[in-house]
Amino acid sequence: MQGKYAGTSVLPRDIPTAPGSKTFYTLVVVTGFQTAPAVSDIQTLLNKLPNTTTAASKTATTPVKVQEVKSGSVPDLLTIQTTTTLQTSDIATIQARVSQAGGPYLYLVSNSTVGPAVAQQTTLYAISAVIAASLFILLYIWFSFRKLPRAYRYGACAILAMLHDVLVVVGIFSILGKFFGIQIDALFITALLTIVGFSVHDTIVVFDRIRENLLRRTSESFEQVVNASLVQTMARSLNTSLTVLFTLLALALFTGAGSVHNFTLALLIGIFSGTYSSIFNASMLLVMWDKGEIGFQFLGGGNDRDTSRKVIRDRELARARG
Repeated sequence: MQGKYAGTSVLPRDIPTAPGSKTFYTLVVVTGFQTAPAVSDIQTLLNKLPNTTTAASKTATTPVKVQEVKSGSVPDLLTIQTTTTLQTSDIATIQARVSQAGGPYLYLVSNSTVGPAVAQQTTLYAISAVIAASLFILLYIWFSFRKLPRAYRYGACAILAMLHDVLVVVGIFSILGKFFGIQIDALFITALLTIVGFSVHDTIVVFDRIRENLLRRTSESFEQVVNASLVQTMARSLNTSLTVLFTLLALALFTGAGSVHNFTLALLIGIFSGTYSSIFNASMLLVMWDKGEIGFQFLGGGNDRDTSRKVIRDRELARARG
């Protein structure tokens, strides 16, 4: 077979005719064809197989009878999840049972074991990655907005909106895992970090416009400045997010089940959540904190109005500094 078709692999498998039976038949799977072979060629080659032995006689005198030859179509990916660790003999048993029931031949692509320690480590890595990213983002935004009064508020509100997006994705995937058996892996952690970056990116665009307008609109209240900044940046935020969402939606609809599909689905949910949270959550939290409506008095929240002379002086001073 390999002499006629170069590059092919021959995988013979002895399968019992019935569970527990000592009578076997041999299933020969040939893969790696460069071009589609003719079934008649395969039939001719198999007719030249040498004699085989039987249980009664160890001498190879029994002729091999070829039952049928089938040409497979496009392979499908089948994921089997078990609650116990599979051994090599178990894999052969699964293949035999499917073949005995008239099903297709199962070819093992990969076999991985995820125990409690691995699952716990994956969870720890995910939490650590989100916390580390949140800390660095908070410090960076605080530094970038340092010329504004209470610059740490901008970083904290961006982090709260970002954590909202992460929790939305984790919550939805928990529901999908409960009812549809979807699992998370290292790609899911990558998706979470991508969502973190995209969510903060949209929020920073709004906050940066707020910073610019605070220096220009010194006679308006903080609430009015935030509202004007949202109106100015909303079209830009929606257009940017929609282009990404359309691409992810196409990938989610037309990719098969697996890690890549779960990765795309997580990005789709997270970026959708990040789009509305940057508009409806982050900026609203900033205004509510400034007005003392969310109980952050110990972090500088209060009922001081932006129309007060002190705040106006702060803005004028920030504007003079450039």
